[in-house]
Amino acid sequence: MIRIDAILKKITHQHFAGNVNELVSKPSALDVDNTDPHLLMWVSNKNIEKLEHINCGTIICSSIFKNYKAGCNYIQTENPRLTFQEILTAFFLEKPTPVISSTAAIDPSVVIGKNAFIGHHVVIEKGCIIGDEVEIGHQTVLMRDTVIHNHVKIGSNCTIGGVGFGYEQNESKEYVLIPHLGNVVLKDFVEIGNNTCIDRAVLGSTILQENSKVDNLVHIAHGVIIGKNSLIIANSMIAGSTIIGDNVWVAPSASVLNKKTVGNNSVIGMGAVVIKDVKDNETIIGNPGKALVKSENKS
Repeated sequence: MIRIDAILKKITHQHFAGNVNELVSKPSALDVDNTDPHLLMWVSNKNIEKLEHINCGTIICSSIFKNYKAGCNYIQTENPRLTFQEILTAFFLEKPTPVISSTAAIDPSVVIGKNAFIGHHVVIEKGCIIGDEVEIGHQTVLMRDTVIHNHVKIGSNCTIGGVGFGYEQNESKEYVLIPHLGNVVLKDFVEIGNNTCIDRAVLGSTILQENSKVDNLVHIAHGVIIGKNSLIIANSMIAGSTIIGDNVWVAPSASVLNKKTVGNNSVIGMGAVVIKDVKDNETIIGNPGKALVKSENKS
């Protein structure tokens, strides 16, 4: 149980209405039939009318709501969903205890920083460097010379630094693999989901810049650069030598052709197939991908 006044000390909020001595037991989805006074919920402005039907519990909402009820507590903030995230992280998230599993296979040359969590049956090959506060899920493989900076999280069953799909035809028209001599670099606060593959560069590095997030079941090919604070979401495929800018959103099942540049603050829509460069601030939809033209209001 957590007292509300302890929560309020940890977060930025605009207003509080209710009893600061009330206790919170656990978070919950918004429930108009709730009868537990100790649940913590949040609501967006889109659904804020539902608060009229909730008679108990602690609710995170925006300041537009004013019809306070005696049985409820209201934490009012500019961004309720973000505040909910902050409270979950501070009070309810069970962080893994730093430990290196006895079943992990780690080359003696590997450098590992402070407070690492390395799960069962993880394989880390020679020349890898792992920073502080890194989490690596069970059965993930880090191929040789992979560099992991600080506060990086990698899920289970991932392969980081595998050989990419780079072939060339020889004189007999047979495909031969071009050696991949580069590596993968994951910068601070990068997060990788489960069952994701990120290939090493042929030369140089495949790089994910600070705070970029990659979902489950994503493939990032050799030599790709992902910019800061970008999201690459489930089933996406980023082909080789592509550059993704900062603050880019790549929606589920989207594909980006090799050697393309996707500009900053752009959006690649669900299932879109990008076959040419994308400008800053563009939204691309469809197959083949085309820029979404926003209609202008005419008086």
